[in-house]
Amino acid sequence: MISNQILQNTMEGLKAITRVDLCVMDTEGKTVASTFDVSDEYENAVLDFVNSPADSQVLAGYQFFKVFDEHQLEFVILAKGDSDDVYMVGKIASFQTQNLLVAYKERFDKDNFIKNLLLDNLLLVDIYNRSKKLHIETDVKRIALIVETNLDKESNSLEIVRAVIGSKSKDFVTAVDEKSVVIVKEVGDTETYEDLCKYARSIKEMLAGEGMPEARIALGTVVNEIKDVSRSYKEAKMTLDVGKIFYSERSVVAYSNLGIGRLIYQLPIPLCKMFIREIFDGKSPDDFDEETLTTINKFFENSLNVSETSRQLYIHRNTLVYRLDKLQKSTGLDLRVFEDAITFKIALMVVKYMKYMETFEY
Repeated sequence: MISNQILQNTMEGLKAITRVDLCVMDTEGKTVASTFDVSDEYENAVLDFVNSPADSQVLAGYQFFKVFDEHQLEFVILAKGDSDDVYMVGKIASFQTQNLLVAYKERFDKDNFIKNLLLDNLLLVDIYNRSKKLHIETDVKRIALIVETNLDKESNSLEIVRAVIGSKSKDFVTAVDEKSVVIVKEVGDTETYEDLCKYARSIKEMLAGEGMPEARIALGTVVNEIKDVSRSYKEAKMTLDVGKIFYSERSVVAYSNLGIGRLIYQLPIPLCKMFIREIFDGKSPDDFDEETLTTINKFFENSLNVSETSRQLYIHRNTLVYRLDKLQKSTGLDLRVFEDAITFKIALMVVKYMKYMETFEY
């Protein structure tokens, strides 16, 4: 529904142009927006006008006008002034208010449709019927992006993201929960995933300028029809979680770049615990000292290259070899052997996943 502030701004704008005072009242005679002080005495006059068959009328020295929304009376507008054009100005204010009602209702309907589409609350036939009614194209490429803002409940992150995206965009911006905002973006024929990631990073930068430096953005995959938008949204939701577990240093993460983390995220916890017991014989990577963990991570970062790893750690090559030999004795895994390195890397990721899931158990 249209906000009182929008109506107030509209009436003030019209008064600035026409010098005619205007007031918007609801059907019970309560003031919604006004450019002058309205006394309670007009409440009865408004109620009389509401119950009359006339669409406009002069009462108590004011021009009264009715504003309808699909034949349902929504507002009464009062126009006051010394000009001979008061009637015309009142009609213009009524016309403008009615157009605002239509525009905001269409926006509300579209927003409601997109929410239900994302949450899989619509039958296939309803998706296409409502798309046609709301003039939404069904066969264009789209992608879902989730923006997690980390703002408190009082902050209107939805409106901030909408302002960043811009009102002229064909994209839809909505919210299905209190923690995040969803962007359903239309994708051009020549746009690549790298282009979409750049787009997400640009949004991230703009949000930082709006006081949201901690915002994280997750991308699903591109879908070709509107019926598949919910799938892209589910992928983006998974991406947001997987990104927090395995790629916490990244503020923009795409579903297509999740790699093996996407598979680990879908493993049951009992299976993960059994895997860790088998690999580390009841121990955990958390039992390793900081020096060992730093060595392991740097070795993986450098694609198992001993020389480059020792250079970046500022240690002698033989020192690194000694640490790797020591690790092999305690775990039975030689990180210089590709198969053992894969096993160890997966085990580290599984432990990260288990830790993350433990936070939801308490």
